[in-house]
Amino acid sequence: MRIPSEVRDQLALRFGVLFPHLNERQQRLALAAEARLLGHGGVRAVASAAGVSETTVRKGVFELEGGENPLPEGRVRRDGGGRKSAEELDPLLVPALLALVEPDERGDPMSPLRWTTKSLRSLAGELTRQGHAASAPTVGRLLRENGFSLQANAKTLEGAQHPERDAQFRYINDQAKDHQADGEPVVSVDTKKKEVVGEFKNAGRQWRPAGEPVRVDVHDFPGDALGKALPYGIYDLAADTGWVSVGTDHDTAAFAVESIRRWWNGQGHLDYPGATRLLITADAGGSNGYRTRAWKTELAGFAAETGLAVTVCHMPPGTSKWNRIEHRLFSAITMNWRGRPLTNYEVIVQSIAATTNRTGLTVHAELDPGSYPTGVKVSDAELNAVPLTGHAFHGEWNYTVHPRPTEPTNPGKPTARLDREALAHPALTGMTSTELTELTTALASPWQALHAPDRTTRRDGGTRRRAPGGGRKAKLDLADRVLATVLHQRLGLSPTVLARLFTVSKDTIREATGEIRQLMDQHGHTPGPAAAHLTTLTGLHVYATAHGIALTTETKPPR
Repeated sequence: MRIPSEVRDQLALRFGVLFPHLNERQQRLALAAEARLLGHGGVRAVASAAGVSETTVRKGVFELEGGENPLPEGRVRRDGGGRKSAEELDPLLVPALLALVEPDERGDPMSPLRWTTKSLRSLAGELTRQGHAASAPTVGRLLRENGFSLQANAKTLEGAQHPERDAQFRYINDQAKDHQADGEPVVSVDTKKKEVVGEFKNAGRQWRPAGEPVRVDVHDFPGDALGKALPYGIYDLAADTGWVSVGTDHDTAAFAVESIRRWWNGQGHLDYPGATRLLITADAGGSNGYRTRAWKTELAGFAAETGLAVTVCHMPPGTSKWNRIEHRLFSAITMNWRGRPLTNYEVIVQSIAATTNRTGLTVHAELDPGSYPTGVKVSDAELNAVPLTGHAFHGEWNYTVHPRPTEPTNPGKPTARLDREALAHPALTGMTSTELTELTTALASPWQALHAPDRTTRRDGGTRRRAPGGGRKAKLDLADRVLATVLHQRLGLSPTVLARLFTVSKDTIREATGEIRQLMDQHGHTPGPAAAHLTTLTGLHVYATAHGIALTTETKPPR
């Protein structure tokens, strides 16, 4: 029986409305139901109206007439129905794929794709060449099922870690809490990545009309740049504010401290009008590194100008990314100017100043066109004049520069030797005068035995040429040797500083302290914990003054 065209049109309309809401099996059964109602010729008419094959409609009719039970909820086909997966048809497909993506771990280290980009298309092509037919989508599905995903490089390798790394982090945290509890400023400082100024591409994207990107130079040649920008940042941890000085010359210690000075004069002293101390956390290297002499001399000038006791705590080596300013300020700046060419200094300064985030960060930025030459040398005398006190814990990383003006030493004046009685003060030695005397007395006999003259031979085994007691006298007596050793252990005074105190050479100090330490060990004397780490004579003066000790000098003519 011929099915009228009107019926076919109605069926097509009905299927078009209904089928988007049905799954594969439901569509097939709906087609079969309509075909059975139409009778003879219904299969062909329904298949034509729905745009499917007659086989599909007949299959649905067989399912209806066969009285099959409904499938479990959520299933469209019976178990085992549908096309077999590629890995089922080829059991060696997955091992071959894993051998390509992990040649070092699971496969041949001479894999043809070891040194190429392992895209889905290239992996599928290589698998097909090996006899394992697979499409790019199939390769992607298999990789995901085996725990793979697209991965970028992860910058996590930090090299060898310093054994005191975690302890230093805890110490910095304690120092920050102590300063903040007293209402003193705590800042994190660092230099952001140097930027070239000009019509150059800047990483990132920003919204613009479609097809109208900002056009920049094809090549990023430094010679085409208008200059370079050196953003030095100061981030106030408590106030969540940033200050950035954009330099145009060199990243030197003078530039770093000048940036801190600008922050203090422009904002810091307003936020902390009663401050007497300032804590700076900085990286271990660079212009504000703990080994940079100019950094300490410049800080001394800043401390003298402001009257602030400036404490510096450096991050352990290799941990600069943990500096707060990196992810509280610099990351926000990078996000703010992404995709925007840094065409001139005004764009850079204004982009930094407009930086903010959800926590309410505010940033002040200004241009510093000053000249900061490199290669500035700091002499030992200039460094020793810095009123710096190293802390008891890693004094090279943690130290305080005091606001005490220093006077340059005059080489024409007689050599000054500090008063021994003041040096023996309990606050410096950690021992009472009686304990120090008893220790000296206890070491007298073994020390004399060590220096007892051999009347027949010299120390090198040769024949004596002088009478016993002849030759140059010792420059330090036992009491001085013991005192120098105690000061070295207690305050961390270096041989250079001790040599100036006792007006002898550094070699004499090293020999004396090494000798006395050995005798102390034999005697069973255990020195107390270090109270400080003083690296300069000025630092000793400051430490002594803080403990009520007036260090006077005994003048001796220069040798």
